[in-house]
Amino acid sequence: MKVDVLVAEIGSTTTVVNAFKDLNTENPVFWGQGQAPTSVLEGDVRIGLKGAINDLCKNMNEDSIQYDEMLATSSAAGGLKMTVHGLVYDMTAKAAKEAALGAGGIIHYITAGKIRRSDIKKIKEIEPNLILIAGGVDYGNREVALDNAEMIRSMGLNIPVIYAGNIENQEEMELIFDEESGQKLYNVENVYPKIDDLNVEPCRKVIQDAFEDHIIHAPGMEHINDLVTGDIVPTPGAVMQCTTLLNECIGNLIVLDVGGATTDLHSVCEESDAVSRILINPEPKAKRTVEGDLGVYVNRMKVIESIGEEKLRQECQEMGINLNKTLEDYVAIPKTEDEIKLVERLAEEAVLKAVERHAGAIRYIYGPSGRSTIAEGKDLTPVKYIIGTGGALTRLPNREDIMKKILTYDETGLLLFPNDAAKVLVDNDYIMASLGVLSIKYREAAIKLLEKSLNMKFPVKVEETKDARAKVMSEIQRENKIKEDKEEAYRKHIEESKAMGYVVEEEDDPTKISSIPKQLYKR
Repeated sequence: MKVDVLVAEIGSTTTVVNAFKDLNTENPVFWGQGQAPTSVLEGDVRIGLKGAINDLCKNMNEDSIQYDEMLATSSAAGGLKMTVHGLVYDMTAKAAKEAALGAGGIIHYITAGKIRRSDIKKIKEIEPNLILIAGGVDYGNREVALDNAEMIRSMGLNIPVIYAGNIENQEEMELIFDEESGQKLYNVENVYPKIDDLNVEPCRKVIQDAFEDHIIHAPGMEHINDLVTGDIVPTPGAVMQCTTLLNECIGNLIVLDVGGATTDLHSVCEESDAVSRILINPEPKAKRTVEGDLGVYVNRMKVIESIGEEKLRQECQEMGINLNKTLEDYVAIPKTEDEIKLVERLAEEAVLKAVERHAGAIRYIYGPSGRSTIAEGKDLTPVKYIIGTGGALTRLPNREDIMKKILTYDETGLLLFPNDAAKVLVDNDYIMASLGVLSIKYREAAIKLLEKSLNMKFPVKVEETKDARAKVMSEIQRENKIKEDKEEAYRKHIEESKAMGYVVEEEDDPTKISSIPKQLYKR
């Protein structure tokens, strides 16, 4: 049998191979899937890849399979381990963190300010795949990033470095990380070029390129190019790539993946006009968070702790589940009805807590002028679609009901959650990561395959120029209305003052008046 492309998802425990054919036609096909245990820790990734291909052949009743290309995503051998070093935590360090997470990185350590000896010790213990240095707006602070670079150079690590800080430092960075250092340097645009301006996309692209350049040197991965002929992308980065593609097709959305050890949440969403006016810190359009304590297998006890053990016992009693016995027999893939019900409850908690941590909130602050309303964090109120991928949210019987709980979770009205107009979709074929890497070369085919997996027909996209023009005109109309209201309030104020017997010296330009007109009153 001949297929166009095989996409391998090389996980920490399992390697999955998805086969696609007819990619250059109007009807691309997801042909089949095979899996086998990952063999990276055994010293050769090819064993697991070949095992997954053999399983694919068995599942499709074929003796052998030929393919034109093989692409791959990987989270094996610890995934893309990174450390991030910035100047101020809420500014450059946060921007660098967003860039790393969006690219599929697993951040093991973040520092703000100058690196200390204790930081150096931790970096050595972590043995990251990549080090990201940021710091300073363009033409701002230079010293901290340069000092941090010198400290990292002095460690003698053979680890590539990405510099995404003040552009004035780029030449200095090339001198610090020269050939003698043994560390490859990637200079990229500043992730925080101006105050309140995030610029994370260029850095994300370079992170993924650096990952692909260096993954072949990881233990057990040396021979990956013997089978893989195309792109190799971090698995979470591939899901973000797919989420971004979906955003271009259907608008604002979030994608949830509840796993055995972690829960990932990807959002690609513009904040609403109402929230953007009171948002105190910028948020990236595309954002990823990883909750390391929200897993339904490895971290099940932490999820139970989040629910509350007594509360869970009461719920299990109402469902007719013996909690102690079910936990004793607990396995990664639930088999019995009781196990499935328990995993669904744990998945529900993981979903709601992950969204709560990812989303922002409205907050009230009090000052001399009284109460003010501000917004912090990611605004998910404009989200149109909530999409489930991963094992739990594509295979559990009540997966859609679990995600619908998001729409009714916010009882206070202060959380920036999706509203009840959002629709729930499921990646039924469980192929979003594969389609993320596939879309790099076969974009249109990936879109058609997404339509099939999500069981929906994407709307015809309105021309962006029309949307942009409408948005500009709406903003102009809003500003004109504010101006007219100010003028009307000013005129009414003058009339009321004259009626009370005041002599009023009027301002020449009432639009410059703020909430309290600056006039001189004479009795």
